[in-house]
Amino acid sequence: MKKLLTFVLTIATLCGSVSAQTKKITLEDIWMRATFRPSGISSIRSMQDGEHYCVLTRSGIEKYSYKTGEKVGVVCAFNDPMRKKARPMPPVESYEFSADEQKILLSAEFEPIYRHSGVSSYYIYNVADGSMECITQEGKQRLTTFSPDGKMVAYVRDNNLYVMALNSKKETAVTTDGKFNEIINGTTDWVYEEEFGITKGFYWSPDSKKIAFYRFDESRVKQYSMQMWGELYPENYTYKYPKAGEDNSVVDVMVYDLESQKTMKLNIGSQNDQYMPRMQWTQNPNVLAMMRMNRLQNKMELLLADATTGTLRTLYVEEDDAYVEVPDTWMFLKDGKNMLLTSEKNGYNHIYMYDLNGKMVRQITDGFFDVVSICSVDEKAGVIYYLSHESSPINRELYCIDFKGKKKKKLSDRAGWYSASFSATSKYYISTFTDANTPPIYTLHTSNGKLLKTLQDNADLRQRMEEYGVGHKTFGTLTTSLGTELNYYIILPPDFDSTKRYPLFFYVYGGPGNQQVTNSYGYNDYYWFHMLAQHGYVVACFDGRGTGGRGAHFKKMTYRNLGKMECEDAVEAARWFGKKQWIDESRIGIFGWSFGGYLSTLSILKGHDVFKSAIAVAPVITWRYYDNIYTERFLQRPQDNARGYDDNSPLNFANLLKGNYLLVHGTGDDNVHFQNAVDMVTALEAAGKQFEFRIYPNKNHSIYGGNTRLNLYELMTDFIYRKL
Repeated sequence: MKKLLTFVLTIATLCGSVSAQTKKITLEDIWMRATFRPSGISSIRSMQDGEHYCVLTRSGIEKYSYKTGEKVGVVCAFNDPMRKKARPMPPVESYEFSADEQKILLSAEFEPIYRHSGVSSYYIYNVADGSMECITQEGKQRLTTFSPDGKMVAYVRDNNLYVMALNSKKETAVTTDGKFNEIINGTTDWVYEEEFGITKGFYWSPDSKKIAFYRFDESRVKQYSMQMWGELYPENYTYKYPKAGEDNSVVDVMVYDLESQKTMKLNIGSQNDQYMPRMQWTQNPNVLAMMRMNRLQNKMELLLADATTGTLRTLYVEEDDAYVEVPDTWMFLKDGKNMLLTSEKNGYNHIYMYDLNGKMVRQITDGFFDVVSICSVDEKAGVIYYLSHESSPINRELYCIDFKGKKKKKLSDRAGWYSASFSATSKYYISTFTDANTPPIYTLHTSNGKLLKTLQDNADLRQRMEEYGVGHKTFGTLTTSLGTELNYYIILPPDFDSTKRYPLFFYVYGGPGNQQVTNSYGYNDYYWFHMLAQHGYVVACFDGRGTGGRGAHFKKMTYRNLGKMECEDAVEAARWFGKKQWIDESRIGIFGWSFGGYLSTLSILKGHDVFKSAIAVAPVITWRYYDNIYTERFLQRPQDNARGYDDNSPLNFANLLKGNYLLVHGTGDDNVHFQNAVDMVTALEAAGKQFEFRIYPNKNHSIYGGNTRLNLYELMTDFIYRKL
């Protein structure tokens, strides 16, 4: 406490002297004028030689030297005046090189389906002659991907998988039974997309002779309907959404042989009670690797399938008393003998090497920290480059280590949050660094960490941040009555005076494995929180039990009982801060979105003697309404654990509301259904409670589009000023 107060007083002295000179942040600055938008480098792609990389700009694809960081040419100009074309090229959104880098696949005119999926128009650019041709013939398509030999592309259209030969533009239908809300080929259903993070559901074999793909039969999955407003007679949008305890899609894994044009179904077991969250080819073009999990997700198997005979064998099995996370990395090495795998099986997420007989060669990383992901592997040198939380859960840093788990070296030189994009040969990398008060800095390095060039430092934005008095986000820890240390960050008013008392505004999320207290740069809410601080509010956020970055035990504490510990920690954190002489304990508020909206709602109800006000945006109100992959992973099925679903539902505590409550939801939310808000309104009305409620017609879980975000933040800001 002494250390924190000393720091607080120092900040007060520094900030008080400049507060009169700083500009005031407005919501228009954040949401309309992009005053604080950082500059970046888009879509970095290493070229095969490992000496050059490409980036995407509005006008084309530019080529740079890794050695110097200097531009050496333009690989593709999207609207070259010398090129004959029927119409101008629309803005390009992504690109992919063929293996020989003589063709480039460009996508444009993206139309979203759900949050992570959509359809696009695709073009092929010929590097040799500068010609460009649209290959989207029968309507927009999805997930278009080169074959490894660059002679074909595969894609999904209208739930069917297709292959096109690029020399003739001849299209071949791999499947023909695709149908909306019934059969999906080559991509995934809604719940796989949302919870397993995959939309691409087909994979070329390394020799371009086969395609493995998913087939989803969602006929038995129950439908959810959302009314879409705006016409004389509103339309219903109906889609398949498997809620907790309900039927899933039946998933098959198929292998299509391009030469014979025949498809083989693999015998992967009982499709009704399992998941297949990952699939990839090994270095052997006839061996397909698949990941299989049981419905409760506490057992994960890696299977190898002979793609010529269909024979399966088990390579690896992992089980847990709670749940097994889908590995961040499972990578088959080019030696054809070993694979790298990340696992939490020793209590923290670490890197392991296994041979293809399923025998562990060695554990490569070890310690009381989580590895986040593998960035690159230099097989020739036997070195792995990876990100981890080794110094602190709030930091993410870049390390390298050899295949024997020796010669570990930290490559990042500052405390903060790193990502890295490596060259094809792992000789160079481009690092992106931020910390709590520093926007992205892009730097070019050799593989030993030597700085070659700063590519973008956002110096203009940092200057603007100074002009607006931004940059006072700091970190600390608090200890609960149970002795649990929780990380938090805090933003103080720029003219902070420790002899005054300030209202406290908490931001929370709290979902399993999630982290909000990180030494990284945030954009919109970061500036909103600073705007609130300029208006005299202390803003804070904490990561309670169940959050990530602190090992499997800490994360899995909330298993089978979501909401209980998270709410207890929210109340304790509020009381801990409320005891500070500079906090007005009668004016503590809480805000959250999605799981955070669930937690903010539950906290103002169960912690009605602590919290004066709460804002909940798109909250889960009962886990019975949420999808089965996410919810059953943490609570099991409702049939197995009814109390885990009901004991901490805000519906059961509506009568405890004493403070000010703002509930916000979009009617077009395909993730957390508007149904949740309807039931909360019903429960509060039945309990005779007054509250505020805002509906955003047709808006999804993110509540954006046009002026919507500005309107939402005006609404929430006004509520805070009036009710806290």
